[in-house]
Amino acid sequence: MKLSFQRDRNSVAIVPSRTEFPPLSGAEIAGVVVGQKVGGDFFHFLRANRCRVVFGLLDVAGRHEENQKIVEVARQTFQELGKERFGYEEVNEADAMMEFCLELNLSIRRAADGVRSCAAFLGCYNEELGTICYANAGHTPGLLRDPSGITELPATGLPLGLFSASTYEAPTAALQQGASLLLVSRGVVEAAHKKEEFGLERVKQHFSGAPQDNANQIATRILDAVQEFLHTPPDHNDVTALALVRASAARSVTMPA
Repeated sequence: MKLSFQRDRNSVAIVPSRTEFPPLSGAEIAGVVVGQKVGGDFFHFLRANRCRVVFGLLDVAGRHEENQKIVEVARQTFQELGKERFGYEEVNEADAMMEFCLELNLSIRRAADGVRSCAAFLGCYNEELGTICYANAGHTPGLLRDPSGITELPATGLPLGLFSASTYEAPTAALQQGASLLLVSRGVVEAAHKKEEFGLERVKQHFSGAPQDNANQIATRILDAVQEFLHTPPDHNDVTALALVRASAARSVTMPA
């Protein structure tokens, strides 16, 4: 999955770069990134079978020029094992997610020839059930928005790449019709202006006011808010957002076979 970056010729702002994701049944997913690539952020998505899609936002520690081998290995492992672990119709998603995390963890350690921290939020969205089985490996909390408000999905384990025997819990969250999930990188939360960080609470505030039914607009709204807060294009870290929206009953459609 290739990300590109563009600078708006008429302003100092960085134009968000978007990646096209394959269609989902009754839902949509979008990833957006702004700024020059300086760290180890990447998001990935794959269809495991007719009703499961696996997605993730990962952040390999270190500068872009020093962690590219590890990022590529993690991306390749994600692609190869995601479908293998979640492809069976009768698979236990929690068990599959824990195994998926363990194998990603080991592949990162091998590529780094030792320890290399990689915060990650990994999820498996079940289109038939409208559920997300997830593991948060030391990542910023996922944010789940539904009519009751915004709920944090906190860490369920340590970052990948630290210990060979790490364990990860894999709970399941229900995504009601019209609900949405937002993931943001550490670069969003830690974006600072005059020693004040953007912070998770600002992310929640802007998420609350974002469109209900458009994943791309949700992710873009958050990153636009970060740029406005900084008053300058971000260059401190990768600034990335990933959003997953389950369509409301009125908009729910079935993906063509």
